[in-house]
Order: sequence, then C-alpha cells, then structure tokens
Amino acid sequence: MQAKENLLGYSLESLESFFSKINEPKFRAKQLLKWIHQKGVLDFNLMTDLNKDLRAKLNSIAYIKPPIIHEEHVSKEGTIKYLIALESGSMIEMVEIPEKNRRTLCVSSQAGCALQCTFCATGAQGFDQNLDSHEIIGQLWLSNFHRKYNQPITNIVFMGMGEPLLNFDAVIESAKIMKHQLAYGLSRKRITISTSGIVPNIKKLYDEIDVSLAISLHAPDDNLRDEIVPINNKYPIDSLIDACKDYLNKYQNKRSITVEYILIDGINDSILHAKKLTRLLSTMSCKINLIPFNSFKGSNYKRPTLKKINLFKDYLMNKGYITTLRITRGDEIDGACGQLVGNLAHSIKGKHLISHKLIS
Repeated sequence: MQAKENLLGYSLESLESFFSKINEPKFRAKQLLKWIHQKGVLDFNLMTDLNKDLRAKLNSIAYIKPPIIHEEHVSKEGTIKYLIALESGSMIEMVEIPEKNRRTLCVSSQAGCALQCTFCATGAQGFDQNLDSHEIIGQLWLSNFHRKYNQPITNIVFMGMGEPLLNFDAVIESAKIMKHQLAYGLSRKRITISTSGIVPNIKKLYDEIDVSLAISLHAPDDNLRDEIVPINNKYPIDSLIDACKDYLNKYQNKRSITVEYILIDGINDSILHAKKLTRLLSTMSCKINLIPFNSFKGSNYKRPTLKKINLFKDYLMNKGYITTLRITRGDEIDGACGQLVGNLAHSIKGKHLISHKLIS
C-alpha cells in the first residue's frame, strides 16, 4: 500500500504535479495552497470549494500535518522559543522575535548541525537529519496559526538549527511557499537564507529563488576561520568571497549581502581583525551585522565588553561600512543566536563530522 503524502510542504509547482498525477485539474493546487497557508485549514473535509469526491480522494492518498509543539518558553521582552517534535523522535527549536512593526521567525533547516562551529551550541551536539520541506514550512504555519496574534510573521531568517544550504532542495521548496501570493506572500527582502559558506550551493541559489543572502563569516582570514568555522577548510575565504561576488554580479550589483560576524572576546574582536575585515570585504557590496557572542554550556568563550564591541563597530563605520549591532533577544531562554540545541534522537558526533557525504 502506497504511503500517504503530506502536502503541507508542497509548493504550487509540486501541488500542480500532484494533482496532474491523480487526474485532477491543476487549478486545484491554488485552492489547496490558499486553504493551508492563508486560512490555516488542515482538514480536506472543511475545504468547501473542493467537491465531495475530490475530498474523499484526497483523504485516501494524502494528509496535511505540521510538526508538533512540545514546549514553549517566553522571555521577558516577548521572544518565544518553541521546542518542536519531529516524527523521527528528534526535536528542533524555532524562535519568534516580536518587534514594534514586524514579527521575525528564526527557522531551523536541520536537526543538529554537522559544521561544528566552535561558538555554536547546535554544532556541539552533532547532526541528526535534514528537515523535510513540510517540517520547515510547518514552523511558519505553527507560528501563524498555533495561536492568534494581531500581527502574523513578517520576516523569516534561516538562522536556526542547521546549515540551510546543506538541505538545499527542502529549503528552496519551503521558501517558494513563503513567497507565493496565495500562501504567505513574503517579499524576497523579508526572507534571508544564511550560510556558513557552502560555495557550490551559493552558486546554485540564483537559479532557484530570489531571496536575501547572509554569510556567516566570523573571521577575516583563513587561519582563524579554519579554527572557528571548520567548513572553511573545504571552502576557504577566497572561494567564498568569489562566490558572493558572482552572486551579486548576476543581480547586476543592485543589492548587497549581509555579512554576519560574531564577536568573541580575545578571539576575533581586535582592531587588527577589523582592519583585515574591511580589506577583505572592500570589493564586495555588503552590510555587516555584528553579533555579540551568546554563552552556552560547555563553551569557554566570552562576550567582549561593550567598549570593545563599540570600538570594533565604530572602526567599520568610519571605513564606510553599513554596520549594525544585533540586539541580543531571548538569551534568558537560550533562544539567542548560537544557543539553539533541541534534542536529537540520532546525533552524529566526533572529529569526522564534516564528511564528503554531509557537505557534497
């Protein structure tokens, strides 16, 4: 007996293909997309513009099911961290960040992470699995329909657990749903995919979807980046910067890339590091987002003093770089950048995590 298909993570194109396979007109895909992602309806029987026979057929071969919220933790300023249970038994985390005029959702793309960046709690626990597209878009569905807010999610950042470009197809499929006008209708400026530097997939991104791109850089030279962002051993900084410039050239240099830089006391936060960073980025259109390190259990790193952070920021700004300092939100509930850990059922740990299988 053929397994039922979970249609939650199907883009319009995938739904059209699905309906064609079951000998139904393609326009049904638009109806279904709207029911699921605009109205929050998961039950085929409640979709009143689908005829009775079609509803019965869909019930026999498909279903719509988001992942399950296991826990919620709310910080004093209103940031919400969700612990979400997957069918595999692993749990991931997503974070909602409320602000005056927007509501940002930080989504996970993998359970755990294979990259082992030394400043990140997610990488410290190992890697379990890629998320399916329904588990990624399900996070947005839960945020909009699990509870009713006056304001729906307005911005998405793929900055939760995992490396998005190592789960390329599922991330692209879910981002297509996020952008579609019959679903969430988010513009490309409101969806940011962040990568630690998976060079081949940066090169593929332009051909698949138009979103905003962020690079987790965190070091201005290969020697330091090899240590704190180990994927740099496979894709060194020069190849990463070249891939970013090629990406920008395809858009005729009419946009910029966000460069994320976590400041770690005594590691990468000196004025010398700032000087190297400005030289490195001098030929690339970018803005720099500085992120003070957020502590987690087992790490010996520390956050720099506010004075050191501001000196670093001021140097970059005086050199003409648009530089922002990320306000730490949700650290009291371990929901800030670099603190997400979830709970993995089948993590892979050890020195050889960055295998060809995981990063090819």
